[in-house]
Amino acid sequence: MLVDNIKLTIRAGDGGNGAATFRRNGQTAKGGPDGGNGGNGGNVYVIGSHNLTDLREFRYKKAVVAKKGVNGKRQNMHGKNAPHITIQMPWGTKITNLDTCGVIEVGETTKPMLLAQGGRGGLGNTEFKTATNQAPDSAEPGEPGEVKNLLLELSLIADVGLIGLPNAGKSSLLTVLTNATPAIGAYPFTTLDATIGMLDTYPIADIPGLIEGASGGKGLGISFLRHIEKTKILLHCIDVTLPDLLASYETIRSEFGKFDPKLLEKPEYIILSKVDLADTETIAKAAKLFTNMGKIIFASSIYEPERIEELKKVIIRLLKNAKA
Repeated sequence: MLVDNIKLTIRAGDGGNGAATFRRNGQTAKGGPDGGNGGNGGNVYVIGSHNLTDLREFRYKKAVVAKKGVNGKRQNMHGKNAPHITIQMPWGTKITNLDTCGVIEVGETTKPMLLAQGGRGGLGNTEFKTATNQAPDSAEPGEPGEVKNLLLELSLIADVGLIGLPNAGKSSLLTVLTNATPAIGAYPFTTLDATIGMLDTYPIADIPGLIEGASGGKGLGISFLRHIEKTKILLHCIDVTLPDLLASYETIRSEFGKFDPKLLEKPEYIILSKVDLADTETIAKAAKLFTNMGKIIFASSIYEPERIEELKKVIIRLLKNAKA
């Protein structure tokens, strides 16, 4: 199961308390203040990792809590700073602060990003000694660490997005194009999770079937539309045996526009799937329909290896051009 949407609380460590003590030993009965400062609380950082594919680590972990700084002690002994915590997330994870609505994204960097600042340690009473107050008897408490309530949303890092209505043949196509093994069946919503396979060095994502109203929460599509945002090209799979190909096409495009109009600007190519189930006239009619719309189309059948091998070459060529 792809875990791509998690709520998580981040709690940085509190600062340690300063000490309010006075020097007492065999030689000194009433010495001056010697309370040490408290240590700083631990920060919480995040860094991206290519080794992670989803957010399952946080599925049952509702909070990440850093340690508190150590309290100051007598004899001017300062408390130790708490260790920092660095958590790893997949590249492309969007982090939204639910309290402020601020957003950051985990990008391709080796430098950790600060999520929550640890509290500063409190000052011991030694720090408050002055010419007029030689024996201060109070110290500072440590400051509390920051607490952030976050929403983590993963956007898959894939070069190609396979899109289309349920049962358009996307999962079957992904299987023959790559080494992925998604669930396949002759009914809608077989694919419940976005699946990624590799074509040469290029990741291809099978996006679960969208339906009319997906951008408003119907079906499964709203959970996965964001995974299309980072793709370089879109392969729009349309079942050539459908009675109304244009309606099939426009349903998906309409949902894109409602979710994020920028998705409509991505390079899109039409894959006429299941051509082994259609006659030559039907295929030609479908091809003409989309060619007249200015679309580049490819006819595909998972049962015709020659077509699949040619499609692989075409996809790689398109991606190389997209990177230029």
